[in-house]
Amino acid sequence: MSGTARIPTLVLGGTGYVAGELLRLIAGHPQLQLAGILSDSKPGEPVAAAFPHLAVAYPDTNYLSVEDTESLVAATPNLAVLAAAPHGISAALIDRLLSVATTAGTKPRVVDISADYRFASADAYQAVYKHPHGAPSRLQEFTCAVPEHLPTLTTPHVAHPGCFATAMLLALVPLVALDLVAPEFYVSGITGSTGSGRAPIEGTHHPRRHSDVYSYGALAHRHAPEVAAIVERLTGRTTQLHFVPHSGPFARGIHATTQARLLRPISSAGVREALASFYADQPFVRVLADAPHMKDIIGSNYAQLSASTDGQSLAVMSVLDNLTKGAAGGAIQWLNRLYGWDQTLGLTAPSAGWT
Repeated sequence: MSGTARIPTLVLGGTGYVAGELLRLIAGHPQLQLAGILSDSKPGEPVAAAFPHLAVAYPDTNYLSVEDTESLVAATPNLAVLAAAPHGISAALIDRLLSVATTAGTKPRVVDISADYRFASADAYQAVYKHPHGAPSRLQEFTCAVPEHLPTLTTPHVAHPGCFATAMLLALVPLVALDLVAPEFYVSGITGSTGSGRAPIEGTHHPRRHSDVYSYGALAHRHAPEVAAIVERLTGRTTQLHFVPHSGPFARGIHATTQARLLRPISSAGVREALASFYADQPFVRVLADAPHMKDIIGSNYAQLSASTDGQSLAVMSVLDNLTKGAAGGAIQWLNRLYGWDQTLGLTAPSAGWT
């Protein structure tokens, strides 16, 4: 593989935390090479000014304008596109670039990390996001799932489910597929402040968030219908999902606890064995006997699960890094799949540990 040319890679989303994580991972990927990064608010400005920790990897790289990006798409026959633009903007931007590619005869492959291509229909999207979809005719070109749950991809492009959604899906899909529990779930999850994006808001202001934990969007968060729709598409079964997200006093990481009623008696060890068997061929998902810890996966593309039962109910605990496995790392894992590479390529670095 070292003798093959690297795939030129375009990042959409400019200065956000997920875009920064994409740039970090691209810098260490043996088959990807950054061709450009779009920022419609900072065209021409240095990437290192927005991400000083990446200055060693991109000392002379400047942000592109939309027009520069269109020229890049038109001139590059085989372009990988990683879209980290905001929800509500990504769909129309991707549609615009794919239209440019069609006219020019180029064939980019897109992984979208926003919510814009997670639903199968424009009506389902509008029901949750309360505004029309930006490119409804493109929805059929995207499939939304975590890589571990979809062995074969039938669309040219893919949508990554997102951070909280990934943590929930890693627990929910095997429980439903293996028919272990009644299809009604109660999920409590806690996320780091980077999950709220780079623009400062009250919920991410350090003096307010430090040493505090609080819920938000209880039983009304947009990820619940997204996750339920993905589970139904993958398993053919309708589920009820009751989700309460929480903000935690840390920057990176998600811990989610999923609870459900058992359909038949099974021990804690039996559930863990079933989960381990389900993910036996998936190197980024590890099932532990003990409770998973976020410090053991921060900065990596690995997720950890564990489970406990009391004879009547079950709890599955899942941890992952919201910026890596839940966003940028999961997207590059999909990109590896789209190009026929080993899905672990460029993603096997262990956790940073004591963050």
